[in-house]
Amino acid sequence: MCGRYAASRRPEDLAGLFHVEKWEPEETLAPDWNVAPTKEVHVILERPLKDAADRRPVRQLRALKWGLVPSWAKSPEGAARMVNARAETVHEKPSFRRPFVSRRCILPADGYYEWVTGLEERQLEEEGRKKRPRKQPYFVTPADGSVFAMAGLYEFWRDRTLPDDHPMAWWATCTVITTEAETAPLAVAPAEGPATLAEIHPRMPLMLTPDRWDAWLDPSRTDVEELRALLAPPPGGLMRAYPVATAVSNVRNNGPELLAELAGPELGTLF
Repeated sequence: MCGRYAASRRPEDLAGLFHVEKWEPEETLAPDWNVAPTKEVHVILERPLKDAADRRPVRQLRALKWGLVPSWAKSPEGAARMVNARAETVHEKPSFRRPFVSRRCILPADGYYEWVTGLEERQLEEEGRKKRPRKQPYFVTPADGSVFAMAGLYEFWRDRTLPDDHPMAWWATCTVITTEAETAPLAVAPAEGPATLAEIHPRMPLMLTPDRWDAWLDPSRTDVEELRALLAPPPGGLMRAYPVATAVSNVRNNGPELLAELAGPELGTLF
């Protein structure tokens, strides 16, 4: 599952890190510590430049809407439900199989948020005293401070109700690929709480290590089985997780303070 993440790196830093050849200043997005579905997000992709005589793929930094709209969709209304694609079935699902073959991207992030229902909250729910328990958010990020490069797909959708020259005639959207959460011990675990990512949530965004970036972005790679091999989870023990303030649960809150590590969960005992 990936329903919220943080992305605060400057586009010029991302361009250098991913060896980007082309990015448009007007597509620059401000740092966002609470990225939610349907927001504009930075992605790295490779495709020929529009109207260029040279049709070679060019690595670009683009701003796309998070929530994939299939090219064949009658409307974009279901985009908010298409923020994730499962690694196990992405090659066969109608909404994802075509972009999986030819339109792959990377969504750079600082890390992602995941929520755990506290023990006391669960007990109240079981006793019928609380219908909607509060959940403790955790932030998951590479232990070495490197970029969290999430595997993704992108797609284009044409709004047939608008003329060709309308700025909203074409939608460019994306989705994050998820995989089973790691059961290996965290590189850095909180003093009180989960020792593995699987204890936080059974799913996690698929992180691509740098040795897979070129192959994943290369649109000339179209063999499904070779591409599926790139979806293997990264080595275990690369991540750390820690509790953060419940303020992140409100999408209106946004700022670097959301990443501040708490000494312990706000909601008491979790496990």
